[in-house]
Amino acid sequence: MDTPAFSLFGGPDGPEGPPVCSGKGCRKPAEWVLVWNNPKLHTPDRRKTWLACEDHREHLSQFLGVRGFLKETVALEQWEG
Repeated sequence: MDTPAFSLFGGPDGPEGPPVCSGKGCRKPAEWVLVWNNPKLHTPDRRKTWLACEDHREHLSQFLGVRGFLKETVALEQWEG
């Protein structure tokens, strides 16, 4: 049986649930928005987002940062995207 995918903002039922971490298998509440862009695939103005709980913020930031993708990290309550 397939596990339902989590949407960016919410659980398996869609955006109705609280924002959850984008870390693999993590279902903790999101606290951070990691804003990124892959310049090989996206135009310079395009921004994509991952959400992170406190436990996964550093790991996800490093993953994006090493590749030169990370543009900024914003607290979820301050996110206006």
